[in-house]
Amino acid sequence: MQQKSFCERNVMRFKHFSRKGYALFAVAGREVLIGTLSVATLSHAKAEGISVNTEATGDSLQRSELKLEEVVVTGSRAPLTLAESAKIVSVITREDIHRAAAESINDILKLAIGVDVRQRGGFGVQTDISVRGGNFDQITILLNGVNISSPHTGHLSADFPVSPEDIERIEVLEGPAARVYGTSAFNGVINIVTRTGQTLSPLSLHRERAGEQHGGIQSPPMQGDLGGLFHVSAGQYGYANGNASLVKSFGSTHHLLSGGYTRTDGATPNSYFSSSRLFYHGSAQMGDNATLSGQLGYSYKPYAANTFYGASSTDQWESNERLMAALNADIKLGNVHLAPQLYWNRWFDHYQWHKDSPAGENFHKVDSKGASLNAWFSSALGKTSLGIEVRGENIKSTKLGKPMPESDWEKTGGHDAESDKLYKFKDTRTNISAFLEHDILLQDLTLSLGLLANMNDGLDTRWRVYPGIDVSYRPTDAWKLYASWNMALRMPTFTDLYYSGANIEGNSDLKPEKTTDYQLGAQYRINGFMAEAQIFYSHKTDMIDWVTYSEASTGQSDGIYHSVNFGLDNKGFELSLNLLPQELWSANCPLRKLSAKYSYIHEDSEYDVAVISSKYAMDYLRHKVVLSADGRLWKRLALSLSWRWQDRVGANNPSYAITDARLSWDAPKWSVYFDTSNLFNKKYCDYVTIPQPGLWWRIGTVIKFGL
Repeated sequence: MQQKSFCERNVMRFKHFSRKGYALFAVAGREVLIGTLSVATLSHAKAEGISVNTEATGDSLQRSELKLEEVVVTGSRAPLTLAESAKIVSVITREDIHRAAAESINDILKLAIGVDVRQRGGFGVQTDISVRGGNFDQITILLNGVNISSPHTGHLSADFPVSPEDIERIEVLEGPAARVYGTSAFNGVINIVTRTGQTLSPLSLHRERAGEQHGGIQSPPMQGDLGGLFHVSAGQYGYANGNASLVKSFGSTHHLLSGGYTRTDGATPNSYFSSSRLFYHGSAQMGDNATLSGQLGYSYKPYAANTFYGASSTDQWESNERLMAALNADIKLGNVHLAPQLYWNRWFDHYQWHKDSPAGENFHKVDSKGASLNAWFSSALGKTSLGIEVRGENIKSTKLGKPMPESDWEKTGGHDAESDKLYKFKDTRTNISAFLEHDILLQDLTLSLGLLANMNDGLDTRWRVYPGIDVSYRPTDAWKLYASWNMALRMPTFTDLYYSGANIEGNSDLKPEKTTDYQLGAQYRINGFMAEAQIFYSHKTDMIDWVTYSEASTGQSDGIYHSVNFGLDNKGFELSLNLLPQELWSANCPLRKLSAKYSYIHEDSEYDVAVISSKYAMDYLRHKVVLSADGRLWKRLALSLSWRWQDRVGANNPSYAITDARLSWDAPKWSVYFDTSNLFNKKYCDYVTIPQPGLWWRIGTVIKFGL
């Protein structure tokens, strides 16, 4: 532990976790438990009741922070100590989010080196998020540990009912995580953890409580019974944004309620949009051995879609509406911890090929409902966890699915429902997953073995097993080495199976995707510096792509994109370097953080017939570089800069570099900022036919009370 003078803010920092006798937590006789990715990780633990006078810096802290600088998040189904974790998980903290020149969650994810964020419009209007050369259908997106991914299409998974101000942190796990999250966790997992009275995700409760039972550290409630945050901003092209959130505690219950609205006229032709959102999260302590938590969310986003889904129409339009609910519990029965969960997601999608024209118009209603139970216990042999999840997926549509009898036709629903438009098609499938995992814990080694057994009646009634092994070795306090082998599968989306249009044709006979993934990694952490490196190789079969055939292979070149299965080998590496000058020298050092990140991917694809072009396999992000710096210019005046260079494989995909900046004046209870996206006004496209905005400036303010 390092304690500085009052003029240096007297912030206590734990530089390393270790089992040495002089380590603070060892002296205290406590085991520090870090929640797994599925249950929210601990990135900041706050000490209540400490008042620090820091007049020399102009700050007045209501409490000091015990910053856990070295945070590693595991991907297991049972909690492990920080020293025992077996995976590398990237964490974007609340401080990173505040410093970023970002007005949407999708913009924030661009900072993660292994994540490919492709926007069809500004501020996350329609964003596709993928990991390690995959596509937007191959990841699981969680909100507080609850699966919110759409079985209709990954295009809609990134519509969030929360704002950046609501977020405590974002956790990114790269690589298959099927034995933790099920079949949709094919290439990776992104978990968005919101701020609440206890900053806990729903599924974390049983594991954070496990830490409490052993004297561990939890994230305590925010100061005061009532707190709030208000954020307003405005900028070019008619941009206006407003968000408000309230936190309230009633005894042992904690509640977050937030809402927001964003609109703009658009910086490129036919790209106007608006977005409304509302979110609630709450938790309650039910005696000594039970905790209940839940969340509700709603969002509605109509937008002009330019040439989003085809270059031949420049006046496309779409609206996405979603509702979500989840209920979770933590129950401790002796040595056994139980965590049941219920969740429901509904999407309404309305699409028009030409605005206000019935030609090419589609309506869809999609439901995803699930129930799960996770249990874990400790023994002399380690920690054992087992669980089961049943998820039902259903679509009713004017276009997608199997034809319904006329007697079952149903009027369209949602905000944009039209009484004369009917759902005439539907499809339903049930997914059952069973999980088993055991963690063997030795002095410097963790071995985690597990498997997923899965059955989906949309495929057949056969059970399939997908195992995995993760191992970590800690030769010294500074080094951590990782290795893993995992298998996973992914069911086709309803769009893959059924969508057909003027130049696209689905395939109801598609097979599920399968992958076998190998990964090696290392982490090095000393005072003021952290480095991470990973290499990976994946052998994938029955991958799903949309391709056009060559005339030589089919006898004709029809220009239609067909949904097909193919083989793929994927390999690459990632490197991340972070310098923390305030750790090296002084908390008064004006430079807070410097980081440099690089990723490289190479793919070899194999199709049964020759193809001319593809939407995914021939269009992946090969090189990505992210450089960022932030610090204090003068007193409370701060500057953050990020530079991102991307080079994508495929025709008509020139590389580009984008610089974003934020200049802010940060006081304890308020801040004002000036943002610029694409500072140097570069012309670029995330998708070939869709130009992205040039320089776009915004000004805003954030006001807090009781936090």
